[in-house]
Amino acid sequence: MNISNLSRKYEVREIKEEEILAVYDLCCENPQYYHYCPPEVTMESIKFDMTALPPGKEKEDKYYIGFWDKGELVAVMDLITGYPNEDTVYIGFFMMNAGLQGKGIGTQIIEELCKELGNTHKTVQLGYVRNNPQAESFWIKNNFLATGHTVKTESYEIVEMQRML
Repeated sequence: MNISNLSRKYEVREIKEEEILAVYDLCCENPQYYHYCPPEVTMESIKFDMTALPPGKEKEDKYYIGFWDKGELVAVMDLITGYPNEDTVYIGFFMMNAGLQGKGIGTQIIEELCKELGNTHKTVQLGYVRNNPQAESFWIKNNFLATGHTVKTESYEIVEMQRML
């Protein structure tokens, strides 16, 4: 996948280890996410997330990317191609710069992403933590529908959603 094609407005590139602090700062601006999806973010948890893979996937399938505007980190996204099946791309994580939320930028990023992914895949899938109204509302607004499948963890329940491309 050519990740630079995922946005016409923003520079999209894989997050480098020296940019972890920018990701950390962006994540710390979003305490509501961690209220529903503990534990709190750390530099170590970001390093782990940058390489974490679901079973059966290889590092070539993972894209831990940033959307940048003139050197400012606008959003962070974790994408896994071909998961949970070859026709699907999985969004493992998406977080916006808190100062830019509510301005349609996140929706624009998701629209451009889905348009580009539609050239090679049939669906985009993700999960959000049940009872997080901000996450649920954002994904519904962006044409994601609940699959009816949930995953329970020790701390929360994940509602799986997908969008046909």
